This record gives sequence, C-alpha cells and structure tokens, in this order.
Amino acid sequence: MHDDLIARAKAWLAEDPDQETREELAGLIDAGDVTELADRFSGTLQFGTAGLRGELGAGPMRMNRSVVIRAAAGLAAYLKKNGTPHGDDAAGLVVIGYDARHKSADFARDTAAVMTGAGLRAAVLPRPLPTPVLAFAIRHLGAVAGVEVTASHNPPRDNGYKVYLGDGSQIVPPADADIAAEIDAIVSLDDVPRPDAGWEILDDTVLDAYLTRTDAVLDAGSPRTALTVYTAMHGVGKDVLLAAFARAGFPEPVLVAEQAEPDPDFPTVAFPNPEEPGAMDLAFAAARATGPDLVIANDPDADRCAVAVRDGGDWRMLRGDEVGALLAAHLVRRGARGTFAESIVSSSLLGRIAEKAGLPYEETLTGFKWIARVDGLRYGYEEALGYCVDPQGVRDKDGITAALLITELASVLKEEGRTLLDLLDDLAVEHGLHATDQLSVRVEDLSLIADAMRRLREQPPTELAGLAITRAEDLTRGTDRLPPTDGLRYTLDGARVIVRPSGTEPKLKCYLEVVVPVSAHTGLPAARARAAELLAAVKRDLSAAAGI
Repeated sequence: MHDDLIARAKAWLAEDPDQETREELAGLIDAGDVTELADRFSGTLQFGTAGLRGELGAGPMRMNRSVVIRAAAGLAAYLKKNGTPHGDDAAGLVVIGYDARHKSADFARDTAAVMTGAGLRAAVLPRPLPTPVLAFAIRHLGAVAGVEVTASHNPPRDNGYKVYLGDGSQIVPPADADIAAEIDAIVSLDDVPRPDAGWEILDDTVLDAYLTRTDAVLDAGSPRTALTVYTAMHGVGKDVLLAAFARAGFPEPVLVAEQAEPDPDFPTVAFPNPEEPGAMDLAFAAARATGPDLVIANDPDADRCAVAVRDGGDWRMLRGDEVGALLAAHLVRRGARGTFAESIVSSSLLGRIAEKAGLPYEETLTGFKWIARVDGLRYGYEEALGYCVDPQGVRDKDGITAALLITELASVLKEEGRTLLDLLDDLAVEHGLHATDQLSVRVEDLSLIADAMRRLREQPPTELAGLAITRAEDLTRGTDRLPPTDGLRYTLDGARVIVRPSGTEPKLKCYLEVVVPVSAHTGLPAARARAAELLAAVKRDLSAAAGI
C-alpha cells in the first residue's frame, strides 16, 4: 500500500507542469507523509454538474494545472464528438473566462492551449471578469461551449471549473457524465497537445456588448434616484457594476474601499459570501456613515447579488427569497410576460405572485443549470442570492443586472415615499407571510451527511413543530415534474422542509418555509412572531430527527 501510494505520487509528479505544485508534492514524497499523500491520491476530483471545485494543491484530489488540463482535454473530446461547429468547416469556438483567485489565469490559459491543440478555436476574456460576462459571451459569439474558472464564494484556498454548452447554460446530465468519461479516458498528460499560442485574447468588445445589453433590463424613463453602497467582496464585480450603473444613470455607488479591488486572499472576511456572518460588516459601517437607500454586494465572481436595507435603527440583509419576491413583483408591475421559475428550495411565494398575475410558473431542481432551461423563461431565482432577470442575454444568474433591477425598484418606491420593506409588507398581506430559514451544517467528515440522510430515510419524522407531515417525498426517485436528486421534501400543514447535501460545499442544507395568513398590515407583527416561533421549532425538531 505504502509503496503503491509513493509510486502513484511519483508518476503524478513526473507529469506535473506546475513548478509550485511539483515542489509541494516532492516535499510530501521526501517527507514520507503517507497521511497527506493518501488524502490527495485517494481518488480523483469528481467532474459533475457543478464542473470541478476543490482545494488548490498537488494531486488528483486537488485543483491544479494537471487536473485542469485533463478536464479541458475531456471537454474538448466531448465537444468534438457532440459539438455543433458553426459553418461547414469551422472549428467550434470555446470561450474562457476567469476570476481573480489564485491560479485562475493559469487554468484559463491551460484550457485555451488544450482547446487549440485539439483543433478547436479558443478565445479568452481579456482579464478577470464576472461570470455572467462569460455566460453572455457564449451566446453572443455563437460558441459551442464556455468555461469559467471560479470557485464563486468558496474559501480562498479553493478554485473551480464551471462548464457551459452552446446554449449558454451550465451542463446537466448526461453531459456531465459523458465529459467525465472522456476525462477518465486520458492516460497521460503527454497525450494532450498544448501549443504555446494559437488562441485569441478578446478585447473589450464583448464586455461592451454585455453592458449594452444591461440597458434592456430597465424600463425606459424609470426613476434612477436610489443611493447605494456597494461591495465587491474582494472579487471582480466593481468595474463592471460601476460601468453598468453609470450607463443607467444611477448615482455612483459608494464603494466599500477595503473590499473594492480583487484580492484572492479575501483578507477582510472569513468566507467571501455575503450570506456568511460578518461578511457585510464593512458595508454596513459604510451605510451608517453615508445613509444610502440600500446596500448591494456581489460575491467574488459577481453572479450573485445581496441586498441590505435599513430596518428600524440599523441595517439588515434581505433574504434571497425576499429579494426574489421583490424582483418578481417589480417585473409583474412592469407587465412582464413569460414563465417565472425557481428551484424547489426557494420560497413558494413566487408561485403565488405568478398565479395572481396569470403567468406560467415552474419549479426545478437546485441550480441555475436547471432554472435556465425552463421553456419561455422570463425570470428565475433561487434563495442563494441568484437571480436571472434577462434570460435572453444571460442564461444564468447575474449579480450585475439583478443589482440594476433592484436599484430601479428602490428608486420607483422612493419616488412614492416607500421602501423595499413596505413592498414586502404588501406582498405578505396579499399572499400570506412567507418566512424562510435554513439549517446548514458544515462538516469535515462527509460521512456525517450520508448518515443524516440515511437516518431521515430509515426513521422519517411524522411531525415537526407540532405540524403534521402530510406528504414525505424521497427525491432520489424523482417526481412527475423533477428528475431524481439526493433530497427529501416534507410538506406540512402551513410549512415545507427540504433536506439535501450541498453540491458545491461539505454541507448538509435544510430549507425551511412557513406560511402564516395575515389579513391586514396591523396583523404583521403577530404573524412575524408566529413565523419565527414555528421556524425555530421546525429547526429544532428537524435537527433532532437528522441527528445533526
């Protein structure tokens, strides 16, 4: 076992093109660090519907140039078998974008080299840019595929590799398994041609086209008066968001200076995710100092958008479900037509808004790879701060256009002497108070997640918070509307719970919703108190049932 492990590590070392990871791996081999080597060589980082994502480092269980080159070669082989080049003899175009994380530029360049070596055309965005710019570029340039090198809001030590096909949407089964099979078929990196040149570095024409497209998100002649504080969370969103706001005629956002520029170490936050405790502290401090109408945050690759508002004497983050409902109500008021869609873990309020407006409504599995594929999509969102407000331009979540639309809504309400919270109150009275929360458990040992799911399946709860479970669904079997996924859904009298392992992080995630009827604005305080009580009880009982 020991000798085999060392032999595999040495074989990997012999092929590794990166001096940094070569030195790292050589040090582990020389030290005989069997524990660490076993962790890195216990398998391979699995390519799935989220592409690849993992910790940077040497070995097949880490994100590194060797892993990326294999992934790119597998994707190239898949595209040559399944892609649809434009023109009789034209090689298919693959567009590549990247964020500002450690190694992102290297991984983008390696991908371009592999695509070129495989006889495809490759074009790389001119610098680190938001993920939605890449998603836009695929459709705008007529590419057969796109790659975004990003780990989104993961910790600084991580990076990732997200794959889109020519429709501008992220891959879904069976494409992920087919690409994974092509990756597995690669025996040696020596078999993967990687020329030193031959791909295109795009200029700002594509970015300009994206920014021109953002104009279509807003109503002509709508008020543009809302004042904002903005944080890029050490990511790549600042310049593009500022340009979009300037084009739209909004007041220039006040920047959170400490987080404005790209920094792969994310020095001011424990996790560069607006949802994480403490991540918005600097933005709230700036808001207290300047008194804006709202605070806007992007995650590091700017495909998510967080919104905070003044609530009483201080600032608070709106939940993703609250922003999702606000944007939906705004689009309905503007006369939007088409299908409204959301993932199953998001609030059922969207369905009620769509139904009252006479609009089609769809639920999908978690992730924009599913939401973006809904027929006739006009608007889609999910609770993890992701919003698709212009599916004809970007068939994915887009934190830039979502920021524009929520700022337009805040401006409209400001002209009426109202706020986003006032509109949320109106929606609660009209449709019932929909209150959501999450029980999220991060683990070091992934077996704990499997144990919790098994326990819930073998000993399913019959009630939560004193509310009877009227329907329990094991989503691994799929439904008449959803393909199979590892998850459980419980319908209660006035509540809903979904439990699933995260697809991108070592977390078990439980999504909770309670709906409390309320007939008038005067009843809202009591309804909120009742909702908070129910959510706390559901969380407590579910935690006990799952053993977490």
